[in-house]
Amino acid sequence: MGAEELRMKTEDQLKGDLANLKKEAFNLRFQQANGQLENTARVRSVRRDIARIMTFLGQKAAATAPAAKPAAEAKPASKAKAKAKVKKAAKPKAEAKAKKPKTETPKAKKAAAKKTAKAKA
Repeated sequence: MGAEELRMKTEDQLKGDLANLKKEAFNLRFQQANGQLENTARVRSVRRDIARIMTFLGQKAAATAPAAKPAAEAKPASKAKAKAKVKKAAKPKAEAKAKKPKTETPKAKKAAAKKTAKAKA
């Protein structure tokens, strides 16, 4: 199935072809699992045809979708998001310093005990 053929089809026709190809892919997987598959290259071509149809469906959906907001309106929102990201990034660093390691080795335990003993003395 070529790209030229797909460009000429409507969305309904593409959806019908997609359903047929998905059924065929399902049957091919069963044949392969049972060892009955004769043409192994067909699996690859069906997968690629499915991807090609999904691409064309996505393009057609994007073409009919309403236009995005102008860039001037999007800038203030992006600055606010950037500030929020900075605040979020600062928090984990402070928490990471305060946390103890999850698992302590015997060496680390001895060293920690020595430090506390020196601090008390």
